[in-house]
Order: sequence, then C-alpha cells, then structure tokens
Amino acid sequence: MAIQVCMGAMLQCSFGVAPSTLVVLPSNRTLTQTPAATIMDHAPLVNIMPFGMCSSPANPTVAAATAAALGVLTPMPCVPATASPWIVGAPTVLIGNMPALDNNSKLMCNWGGVIQVVNPGQTKLMLP
Repeated sequence: MAIQVCMGAMLQCSFGVAPSTLVVLPSNRTLTQTPAATIMDHAPLVNIMPFGMCSSPANPTVAAATAAALGVLTPMPCVPATASPWIVGAPTVLIGNMPALDNNSKLMCNWGGVIQVVNPGQTKLMLP
C-alpha cells in the first residue's frame, strides 16, 4: 500500500553514495505531519538535495575526472539534475491540482540515476 511522501522523506539515488532528504515547500498548504509532497517537488537543490558523491559516467564532472585519472572511475560531488517530475505519483489524489507523491514513485536524474523514496517521512500506525 502506498504512503504519502512528505517533508523530510529519505531519498536514495542509484549513482549516489549517501541518502538525501526531500524538501517540500509549504506552498500547497496541505500537511500530513509536515508539508505533503506532489510529483512537482523535483527541483534540484530546492527539493532534491545532493547525494554525496556521484559515480555516473554520464555526469560530465565524473567523466572529466575519470578521463584525468586515465580511465579510473572517479566519483565527483553530486549536483542533482532532475528536469522532469516524479513518475507516477498518486493520480487519484490531488494536492494543489497535482498528483500527490507516494513512496512507490521514481525520479529520473539526467545523468542516468534513479531516485527512489527509502522512507516517506511518515508512518502508518495500526491502532488496536
């Protein structure tokens, strides 16, 4: 079952070495425990913070560092390049006329990485 993603959710990139947190601006005025995310919360360095070091050979800085190291893969600092919105989201749940972001959604980085939600930032409690 999908869970709504909110501010502080833990994210991981397939080419990143460290997790990152999702930043959701309170512009939609919809709260879970903190501001609720939509598929449009994908702006690099605004919503998506760096993942430590990037090891994607498609990243120009990694490619240049690898070439300078005579072909030895050399990770460089991550600067997310997320130009398109999160993929699928929850199309039947709208927040500010945009689909809500759930923990099954994926975000593609221009350098080939796939960003996914590791922890949605809130949990579902089952009360007795």
